[in-house]
Amino acid sequence: MTMLQNILYGGQFMNLTYQEVKKQYTALHQTFNYMLEHRHAIEELRQQVQPTSITFVGCGSSYCLSESAAFSTRLYTDMPASALAGGDLMLNAERYAPLLANTLLVAPSRSGSTSEIIEAIQRVRKLQPLSVLSLSCVSDSPLSTQADLSLELPWAFDHSVCQTRTVTNLYVANLLINAFWSNDEKLIEDIQSAIQMGEAYMEKVEASIREVADFAWKRVILLADGELQGLANEGAIAITEIAQAEAHAFHLLDVRHGPMVTIDQDTLVIAALTGEGTSYQHDLIQDIHARGARIIALADHANRMPDALVHLGIVLEQPLHPAAQGIPFIFIPQIVALASAERQNINPDQPDGLEAWVKL
Repeated sequence: MTMLQNILYGGQFMNLTYQEVKKQYTALHQTFNYMLEHRHAIEELRQQVQPTSITFVGCGSSYCLSESAAFSTRLYTDMPASALAGGDLMLNAERYAPLLANTLLVAPSRSGSTSEIIEAIQRVRKLQPLSVLSLSCVSDSPLSTQADLSLELPWAFDHSVCQTRTVTNLYVANLLINAFWSNDEKLIEDIQSAIQMGEAYMEKVEASIREVADFAWKRVILLADGELQGLANEGAIAITEIAQAEAHAFHLLDVRHGPMVTIDQDTLVIAALTGEGTSYQHDLIQDIHARGARIIALADHANRMPDALVHLGIVLEQPLHPAAQGIPFIFIPQIVALASAERQNINPDQPDGLEAWVKL
C-alpha cells in the first residue's frame, strides 16, 4: 500500500469533493457510451434545425465549458459559434436578439435548474423561435423540459457544491457533440483513449501533484490554448472555490502581456503544452522558471517537455488530440485545489457563500 493510499484510507482526503474527483473516469465511461448511443439524434437535430450558428450558454463552470465548446465548434465544424454567460443573456436578451437569430442554443448544466439559464431561454423565445439542446446531470430537470433534445447524465452529478466530476463529463459531452457534427472519428477515438487511461493516470500523478503544490503559494496561474483555455478558466474557478485562493487563467504566450508581473516565488504555474511552436513554449517556461515560480506542465510527448525547467513534467501515456488532452489536464488543478484546502484545514464541501446552483 502506497503512502498516499494509507493517508486516503486514514480519512484525511475523504471529503465528498475528493471522492467525486476520483470517480470522474467511472462516470466518463458511461458518458462516452451514452453519447455514442445518442449520436444519431444529435446529428439529426442539427439537420432538422439547419441553424446558421451555434450558441453555448452556461453559468460559472458551465460558462467556462461553453467557451471551450464554442471554440471546438468554430474549429471543427463549418458553423460560427459563440458562448454567453447565462446571466448576461437573461439581462440582455433583447439586445442580443440579432446574435441569436436562427441559432441552435446548447446549454450544459449540472442541475438543469439554474434560474439564469431557464429565464434566459424563456426571454429569448418571447422574441423569436429558439431551438435548444440541453445537457444536464439530473433527469427531468426544468431545462430538459424546455429542450428540443435533452441529454441527461445523472451519473455525472456532483453532490458537493464545487463541480469536478460534472465538469469533466460535460466537457467530454460537448466535445463529442462537435466531433459528431464534424465526423471527426480520430477525436472520438482519442477521447475514448483518454478515458481508458484515466484511472492509471490519476494513480500515477496524484502524489506528485500534491508534492509539488505543497508550499504556501499565494496564487495559481493556469496557461492553456484552444479548447483547454476555457477549461483552464474552470480550473481557476475550482481553485478559487475549493481552496479559497487566487487563481487566474491565460493563453500560453499571452501571459507575457501583463500577467507575468504577478509571477514570482509565491506562484504555482500549471501549463498545458501543445505540439506546435515548442521552442517558443520552452522559452516561456524558462522565463517563468527564472522568476522563481513552481511549474507543473502537461504534454503528450516527451520532446515537448522542458524537463530541466519544470518541477513536475507530466507526459501522457500516448499522444492525444489536443482537445482530448483537456480530460487529464483538468485533474491537475482539481488536486491542487484539494491539497491546498487540506493544508489550510478548509472543508471543500462547504465553501463560504456558495450554493450548488443559483435560484433567483
